[in-house]
Amino acid sequence: MNKKVLLIEDEPNIIEAISFILSRDGWDVKTHANGHDAMDAVRDRAADLIILDVMLPGRSGFDILKDIRADGALSDTPVLMLTARGQDKDREMAARVGANRFMTKPFSNADVLEAVRSMVAT
Repeated sequence: MNKKVLLIEDEPNIIEAISFILSRDGWDVKTHANGHDAMDAVRDRAADLIILDVMLPGRSGFDILKDIRADGALSDTPVLMLTARGQDKDREMAARVGANRFMTKPFSNADVLEAVRSMVAT
């Protein structure tokens, strides 16, 4: 059975690129494009992995990740955070709120695929 990934990202080009990369690798990719109701999407999709953008309309990825980590049913879900800002303070904040990995845009297809595969390795 295919592993499920939920991509919470608002940039269409990134959504298309990551969806293509992961689908081609056998992943079942679902997407969501805003922070307002991202937690509803997280609960509804029951993903094996979440790829979460830091800057989303309505709510930051950091706040969404705090909610994921506070929810007993979701707290162990691996989360890869993406950001256009690669400053140390962003990396520190991602680690502090519980991101498993942090990746700066732009990224290579190979890097995304390697990160996702390693985060759900069984």
